[in-house]
Amino acid sequence: MQRIRLRYTKRGRLRFTSHRDFQRAFERALRRAEVPMAYSAGFTPHPKVSYANAAPTGTGSEAEYLEIALSAARDPEKLRVLLDESLPAGLDVVDAVEARTSGLADRLTASVWELRLAGVDPADADHAVDAFNKADAVEVQRMTKNGVRTFDARAAVVQLETHSEPADRPTDQPCAILRLVVRHVTPAVRPDDVLSGLRAVADLAPPVPAAVTRLAQGLFDEETGTVTDPLAPDREAAQAPTTADPAAAAKAPA
Repeated sequence: MQRIRLRYTKRGRLRFTSHRDFQRAFERALRRAEVPMAYSAGFTPHPKVSYANAAPTGTGSEAEYLEIALSAARDPEKLRVLLDESLPAGLDVVDAVEARTSGLADRLTASVWELRLAGVDPADADHAVDAFNKADAVEVQRMTKNGVRTFDARAAVVQLETHSEPADRPTDQPCAILRLVVRHVTPAVRPDDVLSGLRAVADLAPPVPAAVTRLAQGLFDEETGTVTDPLAPDREAAQAPTTADPAAAAKAPA
């Protein structure tokens, strides 16, 4: 059985699809592309697809991940193209590797988010970000299925800073752009929780809902302060020579 790991996006209007909507669309794409899926056992077999840390409904993403199990081996890049063609524009499969290591979900420990706050003056955003970063704790509330829950939104935030609007993209209204790096903790701290925290510490309240996009997710590197590509270990394992490879053995030093 071969396992393939995929990175896909949620762009444009497709950011408003729920995770369940995506699951249905992806399973239709698997059938349309005639992917030789492996199935679970039992009375109701279903294709073996593992989804990892899906973005909330309404947020865009450039870095969603899943893993599929195949009953017959396929070239990952050819499979990626077939699946991408079988999905609607906006749900784009942009990367595929054969799984050669374990623990993909364990490598998704942090996310990089971009928050575009239309109608917010960048100077006001700077003030709010500074207040948030200086706070020891920022308590926010979120409605859950078990009622209102209060938790600290500050502890999970590794980095929060403002970014400038590109000079070649003039706008007729102010727009503050925030870049957020947040650890995946329990309870999960989402971008809207950070926005609630900014409102709590500096009364920052965007006049329209923020446009939120996940730019990356993976392991957080403490030394560099970056979020690394979670598929990199599989690529490196695929490129590493093995002693079973006669050509590699011939090149190995004596």
